[in-house]
Amino acid sequence: MKLGTNDISSVYLGTNGVSKVYLGSTEVWSSFTGLLDTYTGAAAAYSLRQLSSTYTGSAIRVRRSSDNTEQNIGFVNNELDTTSLTSFCGAGNGFVTTWYDQSGNGRNATQTTASSQPQIVSSGSVITENGKPAAQFDGIDDYLNYNQSASNLFASNFSFICVNNVTGGSTRKFLIEPTSTSSNVYNPSVEYNQAFPTTLRLFSGDATVGPIATTSSNHFNANSQRLVSALKNGTTIQELFVNNTSEGSTSPSATPVINITGYNIATYRDANDRFFGGNMQEIILYNSYESTNRTGIETNINSFYSIY
Repeated sequence: MKLGTNDISSVYLGTNGVSKVYLGSTEVWSSFTGLLDTYTGAAAAYSLRQLSSTYTGSAIRVRRSSDNTEQNIGFVNNELDTTSLTSFCGAGNGFVTTWYDQSGNGRNATQTTASSQPQIVSSGSVITENGKPAAQFDGIDDYLNYNQSASNLFASNFSFICVNNVTGGSTRKFLIEPTSTSSNVYNPSVEYNQAFPTTLRLFSGDATVGPIATTSSNHFNANSQRLVSALKNGTTIQELFVNNTSEGSTSPSATPVINITGYNIATYRDANDRFFGGNMQEIILYNSYESTNRTGIETNINSFYSIY
């Protein structure tokens, strides 16, 4: 179909020129290729930028402080629609009630308790990290949760990639941990441990049947944006990377984990301690070992966020 100038209803311009063309409300052409278009198969993907050309949903759902009304906030030119966000929140504050999963699997991370919702707008201004919008967790009781009916989402393999800046929180500060029927299941489980300068640790396995594999990194200080990648390949190897640099590896537990019922973002399983304080901008989860794709995924993320 050949379109004339009178047929085109809207055109979105990106930094490199035209990025999308619409006929009415239908997208008829796009130059956008997202991270998930190239590196497919994600189990869940949360971001304040658009990660897939086929994703048509919103980025987040936000509650404004003035009257507790909620509204979905989507994307403009593949980035968070901050104009709609600030217009909705006015001079007040905005809090994330839902961080939508862009993988297509519907694993949205939610928080219904107002006092535990991470903040995205402060006094009318979007909270940012290194110039990009960020969800700010208070380190006291803020977290997001995903619950599932299946019990083997990360039975053997996983890859966890997260853009974050830890600035405070509990003594132990979890980026993610399973909510499982057992208190000894760690698959995946990533935390900042102890006081600053802080240590980043990766756990996996089931402590009731074998040793927990732990990989640690203490090669950095807090209060700095970083890209964390934690990968596990069955019983062969687990690895931890910070800003595309290996922080070590070890052998995981010999027992696959099958009783995971969900996960918490920014706290541990019981969500009554071990809260992460700081900003998060992107979390991508695979129930596969993405060692071959890790560098490419991290390059895509770093090209957008300019972390290192």
